[in-house]
Amino acid sequence: MQSIEIKAIENKNFEIWLPLWKGYQRFYKVDIPESVTFETWARFLDPTEPIHAALAMMDGQAVGLVHSIYHRSAWTTSDDCYLQDLFVAEDGRGSGVGRALIEHVYADAKSRGASRVYWLTHESNHNARQLYDRIADRSAFIHYRKLLA
Repeated sequence: MQSIEIKAIENKNFEIWLPLWKGYQRFYKVDIPESVTFETWARFLDPTEPIHAALAMMDGQAVGLVHSIYHRSAWTTSDDCYLQDLFVAEDGRGSGVGRALIEHVYADAKSRGASRVYWLTHESNHNARQLYDRIADRSAFIHYRKLLA
């Protein structure tokens, strides 16, 4: 089994993060505007922003990414952590990369005093759901949204 290193992104990582970000968009069949991508990247690097990113590295290659956002909750006095994006490149799937990225978010959230980590996935994402069912509890809540723009 290959060693997986999880590291917080740095400014110099844009060129290795971007192909993973584009792969994530292809997987979910979305096209996020370039201007949003650049703004998101800038937010990752701004220490005053509550959004964070990390990369999974194997043999010096970036094979996965995770993005998380901390926010207040009306149910607790501590922040919650929303694991917004998780993506593993095809050549990294099945090797523990997804689990390592989630465990990284768990550890980071715990170190920041967060009360919980939660995320969403598409109901058709069966492979990922097999992992998620082993490492987290699935809530009975149904997700609703209204696009405003």
